[in-house]
Amino acid sequence: MIRGLIALTLALAAGPAGAAQCRLALALAMDVSSSVDAAEHDLQRGGMAAALIAPEVERAFFASPMPVALAVYEWSGRFNQEVLVDWQLIRSPADLYAASAVVARAPRSQTESPTALGHALAYGSQLLRRAPPCLARTIDVAGDGENNDGYAPHLAYAHFPFEGVVVNGLVINGADFEAETGLIPFYRSEVLRGPGAFLEIAQGFEDYERAMRRKLERELSNMVIGAVDRDRK
Repeated sequence: MIRGLIALTLALAAGPAGAAQCRLALALAMDVSSSVDAAEHDLQRGGMAAALIAPEVERAFFASPMPVALAVYEWSGRFNQEVLVDWQLIRSPADLYAASAVVARAPRSQTESPTALGHALAYGSQLLRRAPPCLARTIDVAGDGENNDGYAPHLAYAHFPFEGVVVNGLVINGADFEAETGLIPFYRSEVLRGPGAFLEIAQGFEDYERAMRRKLERELSNMVIGAVDRDRK
């Protein structure tokens, strides 16, 4: 399977997409809205840093000779987005460990804003516009609540450039809180976008690292090529 992925990647890079520098531009988006308390934030931040360098994820990063371009940003209110890791080509394990270390030690950008998921997606689309040229582009957005500030995800998809962009989701589920019982169907109907888009579920912030490991491995290993984009409304 890995040999087939390598052969396909090399063939595509040598063809019309010969200018591509990487096989995937991957933007990871973390929720730092006011519903995420300090302890939960530590679990999320530490979980992402650990997931990036988990053995199975590291293998997936380097399963192809073409590198992955990685960016990480925080999001919350409509005007509250902060890049933690700007676009970096992950060419070696040292690059991956360096990106993980930046995520682990970066201070939280803010604590008091609501959940502006549409704005977070729009910001991600703009971030992807200045990514290195890659064969595929993905936004990986995690959150623990539905949109309650600014425009909704479908308006972001209607008014910002998302052609060829896949959006995957990671729901941090807290079903014991009434406001969060609709979060999974909300992500499935309003957030997921593009060919092969999928949802991963963390059962609380304690489960975030496991869910992020699983999602990263899948995103890095199952690049969908040549599928028809399914635009959201």
